[in-house]
Amino acid sequence: MLSIGFAVLIVLPILTSTGSTMLQVRGEDWRNARRDSSGQAPDPMTTNEAVVQVYVARTVGLRGALAVHSWLAVKPEGASHYTRYEVIGWGVARGYPAVRVTQGNADNYWFGAEPQKLFERRGDGVEAMIKQIEAAVRSYPYPDSYRTWPGPNSNTFIAHVARAVPQLRVDLPPTAIGKDFLANGDIAAWAPSGTGFQVSLFGLFGVMVALEEGVELNLFGLSFGVDLNSPGIKLPGLGRIGFRK
Repeated sequence: MLSIGFAVLIVLPILTSTGSTMLQVRGEDWRNARRDSSGQAPDPMTTNEAVVQVYVARTVGLRGALAVHSWLAVKPEGASHYTRYEVIGWGVARGYPAVRVTQGNADNYWFGAEPQKLFERRGDGVEAMIKQIEAAVRSYPYPDSYRTWPGPNSNTFIAHVARAVPQLRVDLPPTAIGKDFLANGDIAAWAPSGTGFQVSLFGLFGVMVALEEGVELNLFGLSFGVDLNSPGIKLPGLGRIGFRK
């Protein structure tokens, strides 16, 4: 019975997601993959108010069967462009910083993968939130380190910022591998959304209970669980299945 449950909850979703990803990436060259705006962010040239957004998108190649890349973008009031904050592993071994700060679009396709917007806020109170985000970015404890699994990676970074800025209330999907990698070897912390609590052992084993995330179990970096706030289930590879938030 235990083996059947393991197959249904972990193996089957991963195989399904991997098969789907293989069909999508077959014959694709990441160097020519789509990187333009997905049209989800307000035009900064015609939008005067301050904006904060958080996105995720499937990672490049077959890794996208299991994981997403996450980032956030801010536009202060009156600014003519977005500033985008994210962690990227490419080049870190050659001395590049892991934390990248760029100016441009907030919502680009991630090497062909369409981004999913997790959070957006505009107008009143956003200027103060942007200052908190900038401080959280500066306090990230791994600015020059990257490890795909179990972290620290792009999802570790966004989870860190989210914990430091509770107004974001970001519910990172179960495919955000690395979100449970807690800084400085901590074994307990607030959930990234700030609406609950989690314990985690180096991002490999742990449990989370929160209003936004629901109940999640992390095994070797793979998360599955139940979302009670907006009913749904969370499975490795496939992500969240259920009512939209």
